[in-house]
Amino acid sequence: MTNTPAAELPDTPASSAVREVSQAVADAFNQGNAHFKAGRWAPARAAYEAALKDDPQMEPAALQWVRCLVMQGDHQAARDGFALLLKTFPSNYSGWLEAGHLCRQLGVHQQAMASYSRAMALMPARYEARLSLARLLEDQGQPEAAAVEYHRALSAAGAQINHQVHWRMAKFRLERGDASRALEAMRQALLVLRLRPETVDVNERAEMQMDLGDIFMRLGMTEDGHRAFERASAGTSEATLVRLADLSFRYNLWQEAQAVLRRNVELHPDSDTAHWNLAHSLAESWNMQEALEVLAKAEAIAPQPGAKSMRASVAGRTGDADTALRLYKELADEEGHGSKMHSSAAMSSLYSDQLSPQQVADLHREMFAHLGHNARALSSFKNDKTPERPLRVGLVSADFHHQHPVNIFMQPVLARLDHRAVEVTMYFTGVSYDQQTQLAKRRVARWVEATTWNDSQLARRIEEDGIDILLDLSGHTSMQRMSLFGQRAAPVQATFLGYPGSTGVPNIDWLVADAVVAPVGSEGLFTEQLARLPNSVFCFAPETDYPYLDYVQAHAERPLTFGSFNNVPKLTPHTVKLWAAVLKEVPGSRLLLKAPSFKDDGAVEAFAQRFQAEGIARERLEFRGPVGLTEMMAEYADVDIALDPVPYNGGTTTLQALWMGVPVVVKAGGNFVSRMGASFMTAAGLSDWVAQSDADYVRIAAAMARDRQALLGLKQGLRERLQAAPAWNIDQYTRDFEGVLRQMWRGYCGGTQTDAAPPKKKA
Repeated sequence: MTNTPAAELPDTPASSAVREVSQAVADAFNQGNAHFKAGRWAPARAAYEAALKDDPQMEPAALQWVRCLVMQGDHQAARDGFALLLKTFPSNYSGWLEAGHLCRQLGVHQQAMASYSRAMALMPARYEARLSLARLLEDQGQPEAAAVEYHRALSAAGAQINHQVHWRMAKFRLERGDASRALEAMRQALLVLRLRPETVDVNERAEMQMDLGDIFMRLGMTEDGHRAFERASAGTSEATLVRLADLSFRYNLWQEAQAVLRRNVELHPDSDTAHWNLAHSLAESWNMQEALEVLAKAEAIAPQPGAKSMRASVAGRTGDADTALRLYKELADEEGHGSKMHSSAAMSSLYSDQLSPQQVADLHREMFAHLGHNARALSSFKNDKTPERPLRVGLVSADFHHQHPVNIFMQPVLARLDHRAVEVTMYFTGVSYDQQTQLAKRRVARWVEATTWNDSQLARRIEEDGIDILLDLSGHTSMQRMSLFGQRAAPVQATFLGYPGSTGVPNIDWLVADAVVAPVGSEGLFTEQLARLPNSVFCFAPETDYPYLDYVQAHAERPLTFGSFNNVPKLTPHTVKLWAAVLKEVPGSRLLLKAPSFKDDGAVEAFAQRFQAEGIARERLEFRGPVGLTEMMAEYADVDIALDPVPYNGGTTTLQALWMGVPVVVKAGGNFVSRMGASFMTAAGLSDWVAQSDADYVRIAAAMARDRQALLGLKQGLRERLQAAPAWNIDQYTRDFEGVLRQMWRGYCGGTQTDAAPPKKKA
C-alpha cells in the first residue's frame, strides 16, 4: 500500500458526465466502491474489472481500478494503468492529477510536472493541481516558482475554501519534515477561519487542530501541542476521533487516547469499527482482558477481518508465543508475500520455548527469501571504492523517541561519532516525535523524513545521497523497511541493535554482534556475515542521571527478593517453571514482576495461576505495572537479584538492572537472543552468574542468594565496576563501532562481498 494521502484525491472522481449503465455494471461498480471504502483493495479491484469487462467506457470504474493499483503498491502496474486510463479518457482531470502524484512519489519529477500541467489546462478553475505543482516545486528547491503556484491555487480556491489550500500546504510541508514552514501555512489557514468561522464544522475544525498539534509536537512545543489536541477533542465524527486517538497514542498520551476512543464508542455505540479501535488501543497498551471483551462486542456487530491478528498479538503479549506464531503464520500464508505478518511471525519465533535455534534460523530464511527476488545488483553501484575515505552512512529507523531501546543505545553513539570519518544521514520512518527525536536531529549531518515514502522513493533518495553503508535499526519490529533492504538500496547493508538475531533477509550483508551472542561456530544461524564488536554488542551509557541506590546492611537482612522488569511476552512457560524452581530452592524468597501488562488484573491473575500451578503461593509474588523511566529505575532498590528470562533474554532491562546495582542470573542459550544476558554478564566480569543449563541456573541463583554479605558488597560497588569495564566505555565503544563500519567497507572495496544467492528450491 502506498501512502497517497486521501486529501490529495479530488472530490469528483472523474470528468465525464453521468451516463446510463446496465444494472450488472452498476452493481459491480457499487460493490467495488464498498470494498474500496473499507480498504479491501484486491476485491475492489476485481469488482471494478468486472464492471469494465461489461462496459469498457465506464470512466469512474477505470479511475477507481487504477486507484486500487496505487493503494496495493503495484507502482509499475499503476503507471501503466494511468497511461491506459488517460489514453482512453484524455479529459479526466483526476487521472492526470493522480498520475502526477504517483510520478512525484516515484521521483519522476518531469512527468509529474507534465501531468499537473495537463490537469490545470483541463480545469484552470480548480486549485488541486496548482497546489500539487507548488508542492513539487518546493520539494525541488524552487521556492519562488512554488510561491507563484501557491498564490494561483489560493486564487482558484476563492475566499470560501482557501483555508483548505493553506491547510493542505501545511500537511505537505509537514510530510516533507519542514515543520517550521508547515506552521506558517497552518497559521494562515487558521487566520482565514477566524474571518469566516461559518465555513467549517466542528469536525473539520478538530482535524485542523490535530494537524496544528502534530506540528507543535514536531517542533518540541509540547504544551502547545497538548492544548491543540485538547481542542480537537470537541470533534464528534468517528473518523475524527479515531485519528485523534492515534495521534495521542503516537505521542505517548495513552490514557488520553483511550478516553477519546471510549467517547467514540459512547457516541457511536452501534459501530463495529468504534469498538474495534478501542479494542486495538487496549491491546496496544497491554489491557488484554478488556481488549478481548471489546473485540467480542465488535464481532457481535460485524465480522472483523483483523480479529485473528489481534488475538495473535494478545497471545504473544500474555506469554503464549507458540499460539501467536501459529496465528501469524496462518495470516502470512493467507495474505501472501507482501504481508507484514511474516515479520510478526518471525518476532514470535524468538520467544518460543518449542523451537530450536536452528529452527528459528530456518524459519527466518524461508519466510523472507522472496524479498531478494529481482534485487538490484551489487555491481550497479558506482560509489568510490577507496577503502579509507570518509564514509557516508545511512540509518533507517522509526524509533528515536523516549524510552525506546534503539534511542537509548544510539543517542550516545551519535554524539561521539567522528564526523570527519563518518557522515550520518537519518532516514526517519516513524510517527512518534519528542525531545529525543529533536536531539537525534541535531546529532546527524542530514535528517530525511521518510515515513510516507514507499521503497522506491526511499531507495532513490539513498542513492542520491551517495550512501555507502545503510544500517537497519529495526529488523522485524514495527515500521520496519525489510523489503527495502531485500531489494538492496546501498552497496553495503547491515542490521544492528533493533533485532536480536539474524533477519533472514537477502542482501543484508552484515549483522553487528559480539563473540558471546554470536560465538565462532554459530555462523550457520545467520544469513548475514558477522561483524563482531570486541567487548559487548550493546553499550549502556545513559544520558539521564539515575542516582545510584544506597545499599546498606538492611538490604542484606530483609527477605530476599528476586525480580524481573521484562515484558510479559518473555515470561514463557519455560521461564515460569525455571523461576518457580529458584523460589523453591530459596525458602522465604519472593519474586517481584514488573511489566506494562501488570496494570491489567487479568494478566496478574493469569500469571499468579501459572506460578501456583508450579507450586508457588500467591503471597510470594508481587506484581507492578508501568511508571515513568526514572521511577522505574528507582524501583530496583526493591530487588536483590534479577532473573533473566529464556529463551528471549532481557536486553535493556538487564543492563538497567546492572546499572542500578542489581546482578542478574542468566542462562547462555544457543542463539543471539538467548545469549544477550551471557554477553552482558561476561563483559561485566561476572561470568559466575552465567548458567549453562536450567539446573545450573537454579544452583547459581540459590548460591548467590545464600551469601547475603557478598551480595551486598557486589551491589554497593557494581556501578563502579561497570564503569571500569571496557564494555561500558562509550567513547571506546564508538571507536569500535566505527571500526566495524570500516571493516564492512573494506570488504566491499576488496570484492569479498557478493549479491545474495538465490533461494534454493525445495525438493
